[in-house]
Amino acid sequence: MALYSAAAAVLEGLERGAGGVKALVYHSRFPHVRQLFALVSETLRYSAVLEELLAGAALLQAEKKLSPQLAKVLVYDLLFGKGLKCGGRWKALARRHRARLEAELARLKVRQKVSRNEDLLAPAQAGGPGASQVPRYVRVNTLKTCVDDVIDFFKREGYSYLGKAASVEDLRVLSGKKFLLDLHLPELLVFPPQTDLHDNLLYTSGHIILQDKASCLPAFLLSPAAGSHVIDACAAPGNKTSHLAAILKNKGQIFAFDMDTKRLATMNTMLMRAGVTGFQLAQQDFLTVDPGDPKYSKVAYILLDPSCSGSGNTGGFGRPPLGGPWACRPQATAALPAGMVNRVPMAEAAPSAERLQALASFQRKVLSHALSFPALQRLVYSTCSLHREENEDVVGAVLQEWGSAFRCVWCWGGAGQALRGLALTLVPRCRLVDAFPCWPCRGLAAFPGAESCLRASAADTLTHGFFVAVLERCGDGAAASG
Repeated sequence: MALYSAAAAVLEGLERGAGGVKALVYHSRFPHVRQLFALVSETLRYSAVLEELLAGAALLQAEKKLSPQLAKVLVYDLLFGKGLKCGGRWKALARRHRARLEAELARLKVRQKVSRNEDLLAPAQAGGPGASQVPRYVRVNTLKTCVDDVIDFFKREGYSYLGKAASVEDLRVLSGKKFLLDLHLPELLVFPPQTDLHDNLLYTSGHIILQDKASCLPAFLLSPAAGSHVIDACAAPGNKTSHLAAILKNKGQIFAFDMDTKRLATMNTMLMRAGVTGFQLAQQDFLTVDPGDPKYSKVAYILLDPSCSGSGNTGGFGRPPLGGPWACRPQATAALPAGMVNRVPMAEAAPSAERLQALASFQRKVLSHALSFPALQRLVYSTCSLHREENEDVVGAVLQEWGSAFRCVWCWGGAGQALRGLALTLVPRCRLVDAFPCWPCRGLAAFPGAESCLRASAADTLTHGFFVAVLERCGDGAAASG
Protein backbone atom coordinates (compact mmCIF):
# COMPACT_ATOMS: atom_id res chain seq x y z
CA MET A 1 0.00 0.00 0.00
CA ALA A 2 2.99 2.33 0.52
CA LEU A 3 3.44 2.61 -3.26
CA TYR A 4 -0.10 3.85 -3.85
CA SER A 5 -0.02 6.23 -0.89
CA ALA A 6 3.25 7.70 -2.13
CA ALA A 7 1.89 8.05 -5.67
CA ALA A 8 -1.27 9.73 -4.40
CA ALA A 9 0.87 12.14 -2.34
CA VAL A 10 2.86 13.08 -5.44
CA LEU A 11 -0.34 13.73 -7.41
CA GLU A 12 -1.68 15.86 -4.58
CA GLY A 13 1.58 17.81 -4.47
CA LEU A 14 1.36 18.48 -8.19
CA GLU A 15 -2.14 19.87 -7.79
CA ARG A 16 -0.93 22.19 -5.02
CA GLY A 17 1.93 23.40 -7.21
CA ALA A 18 4.49 22.07 -4.71
CA GLY A 19 6.83 20.88 -7.46
CA GLY A 20 7.11 18.68 -10.51
CA VAL A 21 6.97 14.93 -10.91
CA LYS A 22 10.65 14.18 -10.54
CA ALA A 23 11.21 16.60 -7.67
CA LEU A 24 8.24 15.24 -5.71
CA VAL A 25 9.19 11.63 -6.43
CA TYR A 26 12.75 12.30 -5.29
CA HIS A 27 11.63 13.81 -2.03
CA SER A 28 8.92 11.23 -1.30
CA ARG A 29 11.40 8.96 0.53
CA PHE A 30 9.78 5.99 -1.18
CA PRO A 31 12.62 3.47 -1.60
CA HIS A 32 11.83 2.35 -5.16
CA VAL A 33 12.07 5.63 -7.05
CA ARG A 34 11.69 4.25 -10.58
CA GLN A 35 8.63 2.21 -9.67
CA LEU A 36 6.97 5.27 -8.12
CA PHE A 37 7.98 7.53 -11.03
CA ALA A 38 6.54 5.09 -13.57
CA LEU A 39 3.23 4.72 -11.72
CA VAL A 40 2.78 8.48 -11.29
CA SER A 41 3.72 9.18 -14.90
CA GLU A 42 1.31 6.63 -16.32
CA THR A 43 -1.48 7.75 -14.01
CA LEU A 44 -0.96 11.30 -15.24
CA ARG A 45 -0.97 10.12 -18.84
CA TYR A 46 -4.36 8.49 -18.33
CA SER A 47 -5.63 11.23 -16.02
CA ALA A 48 -8.48 12.46 -18.26
CA VAL A 49 -9.63 8.90 -18.94
CA LEU A 50 -9.49 8.03 -15.24
CA GLU A 51 -11.55 11.07 -14.30
CA GLU A 52 -14.23 10.03 -16.78
CA LEU A 53 -14.25 6.48 -15.41
CA LEU A 54 -14.46 7.66 -11.80
CA ALA A 55 -17.35 9.96 -12.65
CA GLY A 56 -19.21 7.31 -14.66
CA ALA A 57 -18.81 4.67 -11.97
CA ALA A 58 -19.55 7.19 -9.17
CA LEU A 59 -16.69 5.67 -7.20
CA LEU A 60 -15.92 8.72 -5.08
CA GLN A 61 -19.55 9.10 -4.14
CA ALA A 62 -19.70 5.47 -3.06
CA GLU A 63 -16.40 5.60 -1.15
CA LYS A 64 -16.34 8.83 0.84
CA LYS A 65 -12.97 8.14 2.47
CA LEU A 66 -11.18 7.57 -0.85
CA SER A 67 -9.29 10.65 -2.08
CA PRO A 68 -9.44 11.49 -5.81
CA GLN A 69 -5.67 11.07 -6.13
CA LEU A 70 -5.62 7.64 -4.50
CA ALA A 71 -8.65 6.59 -6.55
CA LYS A 72 -6.86 7.49 -9.77
CA VAL A 73 -3.76 5.51 -8.84
CA LEU A 74 -5.75 2.43 -7.80
CA VAL A 75 -8.01 2.47 -10.87
CA TYR A 76 -5.03 2.98 -13.18
CA ASP A 77 -3.24 -0.11 -11.86
CA LEU A 78 -6.48 -2.09 -11.72
CA LEU A 79 -7.53 -1.43 -15.34
CA PHE A 80 -4.43 -0.26 -17.24
CA GLY A 81 -1.41 -1.35 -15.24
CA LYS A 82 -0.09 -4.71 -14.11
CA GLY A 83 -2.76 -5.29 -11.51
CA LEU A 84 -3.05 -4.14 -7.93
CA LYS A 85 0.05 -4.87 -5.87
CA CYS A 86 -1.27 -3.85 -2.48
CA GLY A 87 -3.19 -5.78 0.12
CA GLY A 88 -5.62 -4.68 2.78
CA ARG A 89 -8.76 -2.67 2.55
CA TRP A 90 -7.84 -0.56 -0.51
CA LYS A 91 -7.32 -3.66 -2.60
CA ALA A 92 -10.63 -5.05 -1.40
CA LEU A 93 -12.31 -1.71 -2.11
CA ALA A 94 -10.98 -1.54 -5.67
CA ARG A 95 -11.96 -5.11 -6.42
CA ARG A 96 -15.41 -4.51 -5.00
CA HIS A 97 -15.99 -1.89 -7.71
CA ARG A 98 -14.07 -3.69 -10.45
CA ALA A 99 -17.08 -4.90 -12.42
CA ARG A 100 -18.63 -1.43 -12.48
CA LEU A 101 -15.32 0.19 -13.53
CA GLU A 102 -14.71 -2.38 -16.29
CA ALA A 103 -18.25 -1.84 -17.58
CA GLU A 104 -17.69 1.91 -17.64
CA LEU A 105 -14.39 1.40 -19.50
CA ALA A 106 -16.17 -0.77 -22.08
CA ARG A 107 -18.86 1.90 -22.58
CA LEU A 108 -16.19 4.58 -22.99
CA LYS A 109 -14.48 2.56 -25.73
CA VAL A 110 -17.80 2.08 -27.53
CA ARG A 111 -18.54 5.81 -27.36
CA GLN A 112 -15.12 6.69 -28.74
CA LYS A 113 -15.19 3.82 -31.27
CA VAL A 114 -11.86 2.33 -30.18
CA SER A 115 -10.80 -1.13 -29.11
CA ARG A 116 -7.52 -0.55 -27.26
CA ASN A 117 -6.91 1.29 -24.00
CA GLU A 118 -4.12 3.30 -25.65
CA ASP A 119 -6.57 4.59 -28.27
CA LEU A 120 -8.48 6.45 -25.53
CA LEU A 121 -5.57 8.83 -25.12
CA ALA A 122 -5.24 12.11 -26.99
CA PRO A 123 -2.38 12.07 -29.55
CA ALA A 124 -0.09 14.12 -27.29
CA GLN A 125 -0.73 11.80 -24.35
CA ALA A 126 -0.23 8.72 -26.46
CA GLY A 127 3.19 10.03 -27.35
CA GLY A 128 2.56 11.18 -30.90
CA PRO A 129 4.42 9.95 -33.95
CA GLY A 130 7.93 8.86 -33.14
CA ALA A 131 7.85 9.80 -29.45
CA SER A 132 8.68 6.29 -28.29
CA GLN A 133 11.42 6.10 -30.93
CA VAL A 134 13.52 8.98 -29.62
CA PRO A 135 16.99 7.47 -29.17
CA ARG A 136 18.95 7.44 -25.96
CA TYR A 137 21.46 10.26 -26.26
CA VAL A 138 24.66 10.15 -24.22
CA ARG A 139 26.81 13.26 -23.90
CA VAL A 140 30.46 12.50 -23.18
CA ASN A 141 31.63 14.63 -20.25
CA THR A 142 34.93 15.97 -21.57
CA LEU A 143 35.86 17.26 -18.12
CA LYS A 144 36.54 13.65 -17.14
CA THR A 145 37.13 11.67 -20.32
CA CYS A 146 37.08 11.82 -24.11
CA VAL A 147 34.84 10.42 -26.85
CA ASP A 148 37.33 7.78 -27.99
CA ASP A 149 37.75 6.35 -24.49
CA VAL A 150 33.99 6.15 -23.96
CA ILE A 151 33.53 4.41 -27.32
CA ASP A 152 36.21 1.88 -26.34
CA PHE A 153 34.51 1.31 -22.99
CA PHE A 154 31.17 0.47 -24.58
CA LYS A 155 32.83 -1.76 -27.15
CA ARG A 156 34.39 -3.73 -24.30
CA GLU A 157 30.91 -4.07 -22.80
CA GLY A 158 29.69 -5.79 -25.95
CA TYR A 159 28.24 -2.84 -27.88
CA SER A 160 28.93 -2.47 -31.61
CA TYR A 161 30.13 0.97 -32.71
CA LEU A 162 28.83 1.93 -36.17
CA GLY A 163 30.82 5.14 -36.60
CA LYS A 164 29.45 8.62 -37.23
CA ALA A 165 25.87 8.85 -38.41
CA ALA A 166 25.41 10.20 -41.92
CA SER A 167 21.76 11.21 -41.50
CA VAL A 168 18.85 11.22 -39.06
CA GLU A 169 17.68 8.01 -40.73
CA ASP A 170 20.76 6.23 -39.36
CA LEU A 171 19.55 7.08 -35.85
CA ARG A 172 16.03 5.89 -36.63
CA VAL A 173 17.08 2.30 -37.40
CA LEU A 174 19.37 1.75 -34.39
CA SER A 175 18.57 -1.43 -32.49
CA GLY A 176 20.08 -3.96 -30.11
CA LYS A 177 23.50 -3.17 -28.67
CA LYS A 178 24.59 -0.80 -31.41
CA PHE A 179 25.50 2.86 -31.14
CA LEU A 180 26.64 5.79 -33.28
CA LEU A 181 28.38 9.13 -33.02
CA ASP A 182 25.82 11.85 -33.64
CA LEU A 183 25.90 13.60 -37.00
CA HIS A 184 25.58 17.12 -35.53
CA LEU A 185 27.15 17.23 -32.06
CA PRO A 186 30.73 15.96 -31.76
CA GLU A 187 30.52 14.70 -28.17
CA LEU A 188 27.14 12.98 -28.37
CA LEU A 189 26.69 9.22 -28.70
CA VAL A 190 23.39 7.71 -29.81
CA PHE A 191 21.93 4.42 -28.56
CA PRO A 192 18.63 2.70 -29.40
CA PRO A 193 15.47 3.90 -27.64
CA GLN A 194 14.89 2.55 -24.12
CA THR A 195 18.59 1.78 -23.60
CA ASP A 196 18.99 2.06 -19.83
CA LEU A 197 22.41 3.28 -18.71
CA HIS A 198 21.52 4.59 -15.27
CA ASP A 199 23.42 1.79 -13.57
CA ASN A 200 26.38 2.01 -15.94
CA LEU A 201 29.71 2.85 -14.30
CA LEU A 202 30.35 5.75 -16.67
CA TYR A 203 27.04 7.36 -15.70
CA THR A 204 27.36 6.86 -11.94
CA SER A 205 30.91 8.26 -12.03
CA GLY A 206 29.93 11.33 -14.05
CA HIS A 207 31.89 10.42 -17.18
CA ILE A 208 28.74 10.51 -19.30
CA ILE A 209 25.58 12.62 -19.01
CA LEU A 210 22.23 11.25 -20.17
CA GLN A 211 20.83 14.29 -21.95
CA ASP A 212 18.50 14.62 -24.91
CA LYS A 213 20.11 15.97 -28.07
CA ALA A 214 17.82 19.00 -28.25
CA SER A 215 18.73 19.88 -24.67
CA CYS A 216 22.41 19.92 -25.70
CA LEU A 217 21.83 22.58 -28.36
CA PRO A 218 21.67 25.67 -26.10
CA ALA A 219 25.13 25.30 -24.54
CA PHE A 220 26.60 24.07 -27.84
CA LEU A 221 25.29 27.14 -29.70
CA LEU A 222 26.19 29.57 -26.92
CA SER A 223 29.77 28.28 -27.23
CA PRO A 224 31.41 30.50 -24.60
CA ALA A 225 35.14 30.99 -24.92
CA ALA A 226 37.32 29.39 -22.25
CA GLY A 227 37.82 31.80 -19.38
CA SER A 228 34.50 33.58 -19.94
CA HIS A 229 31.94 34.56 -17.33
CA VAL A 230 28.57 32.93 -18.05
CA ILE A 231 25.09 33.07 -16.51
CA ASP A 232 22.79 30.04 -16.56
CA ALA A 233 19.59 31.82 -15.65
CA CYS A 234 17.38 28.73 -15.17
CA ALA A 235 19.88 26.15 -14.09
CA ALA A 236 18.25 23.13 -12.38
CA PRO A 237 18.83 20.24 -12.70
CA GLY A 238 22.26 21.15 -14.10
CA ASN A 239 22.75 19.23 -17.36
CA LYS A 240 23.16 22.41 -19.39
CA THR A 241 25.34 23.92 -16.67
CA SER A 242 27.70 20.94 -16.76
CA HIS A 243 27.74 21.19 -20.57
CA LEU A 244 28.73 24.86 -20.32
CA ALA A 245 31.54 23.94 -17.91
CA ALA A 246 32.82 21.32 -20.36
CA ILE A 247 32.85 23.87 -23.19
CA LEU A 248 34.65 26.32 -20.92
CA LYS A 249 37.08 23.54 -19.94
CA ASN A 250 36.47 24.61 -16.32
CA LYS A 251 38.19 27.91 -17.10
CA GLY A 252 36.02 30.86 -16.25
CA GLN A 253 33.02 31.42 -14.03
CA ILE A 254 29.42 30.18 -14.19
CA PHE A 255 26.66 31.89 -12.21
CA ALA A 256 23.64 29.57 -11.92
CA PHE A 257 20.28 30.52 -10.42
CA ASP A 258 17.37 28.56 -8.98
CA MET A 259 14.73 29.34 -6.36
CA ASP A 260 14.43 25.90 -4.73
CA THR A 261 16.90 24.84 -2.04
CA LYS A 262 16.43 21.12 -2.66
CA ARG A 263 16.93 21.45 -6.40
CA LEU A 264 20.06 23.48 -5.79
CA ALA A 265 21.38 20.76 -3.48
CA THR A 266 20.65 18.10 -6.10
CA MET A 267 22.26 20.23 -8.78
CA ASN A 268 25.36 20.81 -6.65
CA THR A 269 25.76 17.05 -6.19
CA MET A 270 25.37 16.47 -9.93
CA LEU A 271 27.92 19.18 -10.85
CA MET A 272 30.44 17.87 -8.33
CA ARG A 273 30.03 14.35 -9.72
CA ALA A 274 30.64 15.73 -13.21
CA GLY A 275 33.86 17.41 -12.10
CA VAL A 276 32.59 20.96 -12.59
CA THR A 277 34.52 23.74 -10.85
CA GLY A 278 34.26 27.51 -11.04
CA PHE A 279 30.51 27.76 -10.51
CA GLN A 280 28.38 29.71 -8.07
CA LEU A 281 24.86 28.55 -7.27
CA ALA A 282 22.44 31.17 -6.03
CA GLN A 283 18.98 30.65 -4.56
CA GLN A 284 17.60 33.66 -6.37
CA ASP A 285 15.04 34.61 -8.98
CA PHE A 286 16.99 35.70 -12.05
CA LEU A 287 14.63 38.64 -12.56
CA THR A 288 15.87 40.09 -9.26
CA VAL A 289 19.53 39.90 -10.30
CA ASP A 290 20.94 43.40 -10.81
CA PRO A 291 22.74 43.65 -14.18
CA GLY A 292 24.73 46.54 -12.74
CA ASP A 293 26.17 44.45 -9.90
CA PRO A 294 30.00 44.48 -10.27
CA LYS A 295 29.96 40.70 -9.73
CA TYR A 296 28.40 40.32 -13.20
CA SER A 297 30.37 43.05 -14.95
CA LYS A 298 32.27 40.47 -17.03
CA VAL A 299 29.28 38.27 -17.97
CA ALA A 300 29.54 37.97 -21.75
CA TYR A 301 27.30 34.91 -22.27
CA ILE A 302 23.85 34.03 -20.96
CA LEU A 303 21.93 30.79 -21.36
CA LEU A 304 18.22 31.45 -20.82
CA ASP A 305 15.89 28.43 -20.75
CA PRO A 306 12.89 29.79 -18.82
CA SER A 307 9.69 28.17 -17.66
CA CYS A 308 7.37 27.23 -20.49
CA SER A 309 4.42 24.98 -21.24
CA GLY A 310 6.71 21.96 -21.72
CA SER A 311 4.65 20.86 -24.72
CA GLY A 312 7.70 19.49 -26.50
CA ASN A 313 8.56 17.02 -23.75
CA THR A 314 7.45 13.95 -25.68
CA GLY A 315 9.05 11.24 -23.61
CA GLY A 316 10.09 12.60 -20.25
CA PHE A 317 7.46 10.65 -18.32
CA GLY A 318 8.91 7.33 -19.45
CA ARG A 319 12.46 7.94 -18.35
CA PRO A 320 13.98 7.45 -14.91
CA PRO A 321 14.97 10.55 -12.93
CA LEU A 322 17.74 12.70 -14.41
CA GLY A 323 17.57 10.63 -17.60
CA GLY A 324 16.88 13.55 -19.89
CA PRO A 325 15.80 17.16 -20.00
CA TRP A 326 13.40 18.43 -17.39
CA ALA A 327 10.31 20.04 -18.72
CA CYS A 328 8.70 22.95 -17.02
CA ARG A 329 6.74 23.81 -13.96
CA PRO A 330 2.96 23.39 -14.08
CA GLN A 331 0.90 26.19 -12.60
CA ALA A 332 -2.69 25.97 -11.46
CA THR A 333 -3.56 29.45 -12.72
CA ALA A 334 -2.60 31.65 -15.61
CA ALA A 335 -0.82 34.13 -13.35
CA LEU A 336 2.94 33.65 -13.16
CA PRO A 337 4.93 34.67 -10.09
CA ALA A 338 8.38 36.17 -10.54
CA GLY A 339 10.02 32.92 -9.46
CA MET A 340 8.79 31.19 -12.61
CA VAL A 341 12.29 31.57 -14.02
CA ASN A 342 13.27 28.38 -12.24
CA ARG A 343 12.13 25.01 -13.51
CA VAL A 344 10.97 21.67 -12.24
CA PRO A 345 10.03 18.63 -14.28
CA MET A 346 6.52 18.37 -15.60
CA ALA A 347 4.82 19.25 -18.86
CA GLU A 348 1.43 20.69 -19.59
CA ALA A 349 -0.53 18.75 -22.22
CA ALA A 350 -2.74 21.55 -23.56
CA PRO A 351 -2.25 24.99 -22.01
CA SER A 352 -5.06 27.46 -22.59
CA ALA A 353 -4.66 30.58 -24.71
CA GLU A 354 -4.69 32.64 -21.51
CA ARG A 355 -1.97 30.47 -20.01
CA LEU A 356 0.19 30.76 -23.13
CA GLN A 357 -0.15 34.54 -23.15
CA ALA A 358 0.85 34.69 -19.48
CA LEU A 359 3.88 32.53 -20.16
CA ALA A 360 4.84 34.57 -23.20
CA SER A 361 4.57 37.82 -21.24
CA PHE A 362 6.88 36.42 -18.58
CA GLN A 363 9.31 35.06 -21.18
CA ARG A 364 9.54 38.43 -22.95
CA LYS A 365 10.25 40.10 -19.63
CA VAL A 366 13.04 37.72 -18.64
CA LEU A 367 14.63 37.77 -22.11
CA SER A 368 14.68 41.56 -22.13
CA HIS A 369 16.18 41.50 -18.61
CA ALA A 370 18.95 39.15 -19.76
CA LEU A 371 19.82 41.44 -22.67
CA SER A 372 20.37 44.33 -20.25
CA PHE A 373 23.63 42.93 -18.81
CA PRO A 374 26.22 45.51 -19.91
CA ALA A 375 29.04 43.19 -21.05
CA LEU A 376 26.76 40.68 -22.79
CA GLN A 377 27.97 39.49 -26.17
CA ARG A 378 25.87 36.41 -26.92
CA LEU A 379 22.65 34.92 -25.53
CA VAL A 380 20.77 31.71 -26.22
CA TYR A 381 17.02 31.61 -25.59
CA SER A 382 15.45 28.16 -25.58
CA THR A 383 12.26 26.41 -24.53
CA CYS A 384 10.94 22.87 -24.55
CA SER A 385 7.74 24.21 -26.09
CA LEU A 386 6.15 23.73 -29.51
CA HIS A 387 4.00 26.86 -29.28
CA ARG A 388 4.82 29.85 -31.46
CA GLU A 389 3.57 32.15 -28.68
CA GLU A 390 6.46 31.09 -26.43
CA ASN A 391 9.06 30.92 -29.17
CA GLU A 392 9.12 33.03 -32.33
CA ASP A 393 6.60 35.54 -30.97
CA VAL A 394 8.71 36.14 -27.85
CA VAL A 395 11.92 36.57 -29.82
CA GLY A 396 10.24 38.78 -32.40
CA ALA A 397 8.75 41.07 -29.74
CA VAL A 398 12.06 41.46 -27.91
CA LEU A 399 13.95 42.08 -31.15
CA GLN A 400 11.48 44.83 -31.94
CA GLU A 401 12.05 46.29 -28.48
CA TRP A 402 15.82 45.96 -28.62
CA GLY A 403 16.36 46.13 -32.36
CA SER A 404 17.58 49.69 -32.67
CA ALA A 405 18.16 52.93 -30.81
CA PHE A 406 19.31 56.46 -31.55
CA ARG A 407 22.92 56.99 -30.64
CA CYS A 408 25.33 59.86 -30.96
CA VAL A 409 28.25 59.09 -33.30
CA TRP A 410 31.21 60.97 -34.68
CA CYS A 411 30.89 61.94 -38.33
CA TRP A 412 33.88 62.18 -40.66
CA GLY A 413 34.05 63.86 -44.00
CA GLY A 414 35.51 60.75 -45.62
CA ALA A 415 38.87 59.05 -46.00
CA GLY A 416 41.60 61.39 -44.79
CA GLN A 417 39.14 64.22 -44.17
CA ALA A 418 38.53 66.15 -41.01
CA LEU A 419 36.01 65.40 -38.27
CA ARG A 420 32.68 67.04 -39.11
CA GLY A 421 30.99 66.70 -35.71
CA LEU A 422 28.36 64.63 -33.91
CA ALA A 423 25.12 63.22 -35.30
CA LEU A 424 22.25 61.04 -34.15
CA THR A 425 21.90 57.77 -36.00
CA LEU A 426 19.71 54.69 -35.62
CA VAL A 427 21.87 51.65 -34.87
CA PRO A 428 20.89 48.06 -33.89
CA ARG A 429 21.26 47.03 -30.26
CA CYS A 430 20.98 43.28 -30.79
CA ARG A 431 20.49 40.88 -33.67
CA LEU A 432 19.33 37.35 -34.32
CA VAL A 433 22.13 35.02 -35.41
CA ASP A 434 21.61 32.49 -38.20
CA ALA A 435 22.37 29.59 -35.88
CA PHE A 436 23.62 26.19 -37.01
CA PRO A 437 22.74 26.44 -40.75
CA CYS A 438 23.02 22.66 -41.22
CA TRP A 439 20.18 22.03 -38.73
CA PRO A 440 17.19 20.84 -40.79
CA CYS A 441 14.23 22.39 -38.92
CA ARG A 442 13.98 26.17 -38.76
CA GLY A 443 11.79 28.71 -37.00
CA LEU A 444 8.25 29.49 -38.13
CA ALA A 445 7.80 32.54 -40.37
CA ALA A 446 6.48 34.75 -37.58
CA PHE A 447 8.71 37.72 -38.52
CA PRO A 448 11.42 38.43 -41.12
CA GLY A 449 14.49 36.36 -40.26
CA ALA A 450 12.71 33.91 -37.95
CA GLU A 451 14.13 31.06 -40.02
CA SER A 452 17.43 31.78 -38.24
CA CYS A 453 15.91 30.09 -35.16
CA LEU A 454 15.99 26.30 -34.66
CA ARG A 455 13.18 23.88 -33.94
CA ALA A 456 13.35 20.21 -32.97
CA SER A 457 10.77 17.45 -32.75
CA ALA A 458 10.43 13.70 -32.33
CA ALA A 459 9.19 13.28 -35.89
CA ASP A 460 11.77 15.41 -37.72
CA THR A 461 14.94 15.38 -35.62
CA LEU A 462 14.33 12.38 -33.32
CA THR A 463 14.56 14.54 -30.22
CA HIS A 464 12.23 16.13 -27.72
CA GLY A 465 10.40 19.18 -29.01
CA PHE A 466 12.61 22.23 -28.60
CA PHE A 467 13.16 25.80 -29.77
CA VAL A 468 16.45 27.72 -29.80
CA ALA A 469 17.29 31.28 -30.79
CA VAL A 470 20.78 32.84 -30.65
CA LEU A 471 21.03 36.60 -30.14
CA GLU A 472 24.06 38.85 -30.11
CA ARG A 473 24.43 42.32 -28.70
CA CYS A 474 25.64 44.87 -31.24
CA GLY A 475 28.21 47.59 -30.75
CA ASP A 476 27.65 51.25 -31.47
CA GLY A 477 27.70 50.59 -35.20
CA ALA A 478 29.86 52.16 -37.83
CA ALA A 479 30.24 55.89 -37.81
CA ALA A 480 28.08 57.72 -40.27
CA SER A 481 29.81 59.03 -43.34
CA GLY A 482 28.90 62.21 -45.13
